[in-house]
Amino acid sequence: MEIGLIAVGAGLAVGLAALGTGYAQGHIGSAGMGAVAEKREMFSMALILLAIPETMVILGFAVAAMIIFLLRGG
Repeated sequence: MEIGLIAVGAGLAVGLAALGTGYAQGHIGSAGMGAVAEKREMFSMALILLAIPETMVILGFAVAAMIIFLLRGG
């Protein structure tokens, strides 16, 4: 039972982070492409701003790894 709950917690850490990232990237992407359509110099800024939320998934993966390895006793 304990290992199952640890797995659920790790899955929630990654899954919820990925959902938040997808939501943010959807809005940033559409706004960024609108800005690029008006001003082509904004492409690099839009690309950078689109990559920033991806760090949330990496953080969620790190938290999941800590949950699995530290709480399991390994």
